[in-house]
Amino acid sequence: MTITTELILGGQKSGKSRRAELLARDWLAQSSDHRAVLIATGQAWDDEMRERIARHQRDRAERVPGLQTVEEPHDVAAAVALHSTPQTLLVVDCLTLWLTRWTMPVGVEAMSFEQKQALALDWKAQAAMFLIAVRKSPGPVVLVGNEIGLGVIPMGREVRAFVDALGTLNQQVAQVCPRVTLMAAGLPLTLKEPR
Repeated sequence: MTITTELILGGQKSGKSRRAELLARDWLAQSSDHRAVLIATGQAWDDEMRERIARHQRDRAERVPGLQTVEEPHDVAAAVALHSTPQTLLVVDCLTLWLTRWTMPVGVEAMSFEQKQALALDWKAQAAMFLIAVRKSPGPVVLVGNEIGLGVIPMGREVRAFVDALGTLNQQVAQVCPRVTLMAAGLPLTLKEPR
C-alpha cells in the first residue's frame, strides 16, 4: 500500500493510533532519508491523563523507535506547516483532543457569551488554516480522530455542539484526504481510496 495523506477515524480503543504508528513505521522502513513526526495534541490535566500519555509514549517508543514527538495542543496548522517536508510523514494524534482544547478550554464556564462567540470564530479560522496546511503538505499526513456521533444524542447543549463540531471537522478533513479509514475492533475499513 502506498502511504498517502489519510484520516483514521474510530471509537475509543479501536486501533486508530496503532494504525497511524504502523504507517509511520512502514514509512521509516522505506528509506533512510524518511522522517516521521508525531504532533501530539493531548494535554495532561489530571493524574489519569498523565499516566495515559506516559503509557502512549512508552508504547510508541517501543513500536516505532524513529518516531519523533512534538507536543502542540493549540496551533496544529502551524506545526503541520513547520514540520512537513517531502521526506517527512506527519501523524496528528488526535483531532478530537485538539477540538476539545479549542471549544472547551479550561475556564470556559466562566466566559461570557461574547467570549464564547469569539472563541468559536477563532476555532473556525484555526480549522480553515489547518485544512490549508494539510492540503499544502508536501509529504503525507496521517490524521487520527474519534467518530463519536454514532450513539445517542447528548443531553447537554455544549456536548451536542461539540459532537456537531467534531462531525463537521471530520467531514472537512475527509474531503482533503485521499484515503479515509474507519477502525473497529482493531480492523481497518476503507471508506475512501486514492483515485
